[in-house]
Amino acid sequence: MRILIVHNLLWAHYKSSVFQALQQLVNQRNDISVQVIQIARNERSRARLEANPEEAPPTYTYNYELLFDRYVEDISVRERTQALLRQARAYRPDVINLTGYYDPAQLLLLVWAKANGIRVVMQTESTAADQQRGGWKERVKRWVFRQCDGFFCFGSQAADYVIQLGVPASKILLRKNAVDNTALRSTFERALASRAQQQQVLGVRPNNFVFVGRLIEAKNLPMLLTSFAEASKESANGAKWGVILLGDGVEQANLTQLIHTLGLTEQVIHLPGRPWFKVPELLALSNVLVLPSRSEPWGLVVNEAMACGLPVIVSDRCGCAIDLVRNGQNGFVFDPDQPAQLTHQLVLFMDNSVDTEQMGKAAKQLIAPYAPEVVAQEMLDGFIKITN
Repeated sequence: MRILIVHNLLWAHYKSSVFQALQQLVNQRNDISVQVIQIARNERSRARLEANPEEAPPTYTYNYELLFDRYVEDISVRERTQALLRQARAYRPDVINLTGYYDPAQLLLLVWAKANGIRVVMQTESTAADQQRGGWKERVKRWVFRQCDGFFCFGSQAADYVIQLGVPASKILLRKNAVDNTALRSTFERALASRAQQQQVLGVRPNNFVFVGRLIEAKNLPMLLTSFAEASKESANGAKWGVILLGDGVEQANLTQLIHTLGLTEQVIHLPGRPWFKVPELLALSNVLVLPSRSEPWGLVVNEAMACGLPVIVSDRCGCAIDLVRNGQNGFVFDPDQPAQLTHQLVLFMDNSVDTEQMGKAAKQLIAPYAPEVVAQEMLDGFIKITN
């Protein structure tokens, strides 16, 4: 069996760890080969998160080819289509794994694959809740999904959405998403040794809630800041707690103004985004991750925090909430339309009303099945299932 995987961005490190694990599984067999096509190096909105030349990110080894060493926005549909068809014809796959249904070039590759009797697995991360659904786009998706032989879904909510569009549950081959748990935890544990010193250098509080991601409207950060301001007043320990915002985005100026308005300039610190393998250095200065998004297909930062042993507070609009968060066990889930829920959960941590250490241990246990090695095995099993 020859497996061809089409992926958008070489930068997407979380996929590289899975591809490497898949490559290692394939290397143990004589009847299977795998090739990954990376369409572009990165996208413009994430350019600042690329590693600098002097930095040393983890190296992943798997069979891949980078088609265009530039941003995906700069590559025309015609260029992508020609390159993908050329690679597919040369490799002669038995099964193709497509990244998504929104790229016309990949849809044309889907049509070519079906015309040539090649099985197709579609990767999808969309959920029914992360955007308004309906209209002609949903009809197009239904047609596209009918052409596919299987689906790799980013979690239970993504799988449920695919099933709502008419896909039989038997075609759902994967319901997970993974990051490099081992690399992240290693960096986190090294950084813990200098936690107090780094907190002092950066001017952050002894205890911190942390947000990691783009500073955009969908992340619902004004609610986090407002709830934190309320929680700081309610808790006797409020002055000992702060918020770290790690990331860049168009809402930065508005958030800075809100921080001043709420009187949180001494408690909230904003730091620019950094490469993924350096994020645990900031997680090590924190106690709890908060992801308050109103729209979030999954939320890989929750995986990252749990791999490091942090409790999490996650909006129920995040695709990962139902799969990764157990209320009161490794964190809490809240409704982003109910700010009082988030305020209450922040106060629980501030008042030491929950066992943070035990929650951290539970987080590590719950994230273990979402390791790259596990996801890779389920992918391989899925490929084998649909080709047989």
